Amino acid sequence: MPLDYPIDRRTLSNGLRVVVSPDHTVPNVTVNLWVGVGSRHETVGRTGFAHLFEHLMFQGSRNVRSGEHFEALMAQGGRLNATTWFDRTNYFETVPTGAVELALWLEADRHGNLLDAVTQENLDNQRDVVKEEKRQRYDNQPYGNALIDVYAAIFPQGHPYHHPTIGSMEDLDAASLDDVHAFFRAHYGPDNTVLTLCGDLTAEQGFELVERYFGDLPSAAVPRRPDLAQLAPMEAPVRVERREAVPNDRLHVAFRLPVDETDEFLAAAVALDCIGGLATSRLVRRLVRRDQTALGAHATAWGFVDGASLGFVVLDVAPGTDPALVEATFVEELTGFLEHGPTDVELEASLAQSERSWLSALASQEERADLISHHLLLHDDPGVVNTHLDRLRDVTAQQVLDAARRWLRPDSRATVAYLTADDATDAGPATTEDVA
Repeated sequence: MPLDYPIDRRTLSNGLRVVVSPDHTVPNVTVNLWVGVGSRHETVGRTGFAHLFEHLMFQGSRNVRSGEHFEALMAQGGRLNATTWFDRTNYFETVPTGAVELALWLEADRHGNLLDAVTQENLDNQRDVVKEEKRQRYDNQPYGNALIDVYAAIFPQGHPYHHPTIGSMEDLDAASLDDVHAFFRAHYGPDNTVLTLCGDLTAEQGFELVERYFGDLPSAAVPRRPDLAQLAPMEAPVRVERREAVPNDRLHVAFRLPVDETDEFLAAAVALDCIGGLATSRLVRRLVRRDQTALGAHATAWGFVDGASLGFVVLDVAPGTDPALVEATFVEELTGFLEHGPTDVELEASLAQSERSWLSALASQEERADLISHHLLLHDDPGVVNTHLDRLRDVTAQQVLDAARRWLRPDSRATVAYLTADDATDAGPATTEDVA
């Protein structure tokens, strides 16, 4: 039975793209905004700004004092948060139906009038908050900086995805108040934002409310540059080693992938499922169950839009096992997959897992609103929530094999190894490169 979630769409005169998806099963509404600014929009010497604004947006605006956004909505029984990623920053709250106007008023005030509250004191305070977040989530966590090393190894210097969303603390320290104000003016405008209302209201009610609270905000964002051309697979392996106090040796083996929402990206994602993303995948059967040289094997594909995506496999090496042996076994299994492609059972298992994950996400009003905003902002197609599974069902074994042979060759890998051992040996003809 095809999915048929309602998708009603309009664009305000100031450029704000709006979707209302009525759902009257529960008496609440999710307000979900995606702003087209993430770490990929930052420039050298000015990293970390997108994430900084995720924090500043809760520090007050023209008519709202610091912290009041949280207080006002939580007092109505709402829940809310925000996140930053490479391609976007998003802000979201789920509130009782009677509080949706309050949520929209608060969002409009900070999206349109934030800079009234971005003082030197607030900037200094939130810089310190971000530094503490980096210490807790990255520097003082086992493997906390592994993905930062992956990004730097797989994407070349100067590429938008080379640096992480947390950014450089040195860049934040060097940022002036004028720098921060200029960043907001360049990126935060209704013409660079999408807004999804999902829940207990009609389409006309939703559009009327959005027009009432956001319609007077002026178009403000600078024009977006075109997305970069597709980045080719890496031509030779890269290896990065870190020796730290970690529980066990861990390997991140990463690959460049095609941009998101292309047929080739979907096929490459299925290939990664078959290799290491399923409970029955080849790496789990070989490394974890048969050889018992790994404690776990996991694979994932992250779709991005600016000239590349990212796929990677995480291998937790069993105590007493040489990580070089685990990587060599990974290369052996990958080579076998590139020779013959997926089996019918593997294709069926990948589709079943994707269906379960997708339907579970859509069953949540909050996650459904987030997926609608995601595909509206980055792909101008909020209807993907209804069509994604149909596209997955059309992926063939030959498409998966072709995508794997192009994007998942052993010579196109970057290996980031976090090791407890005193010595480590390469698995294959990889080069060693320090990306710090």
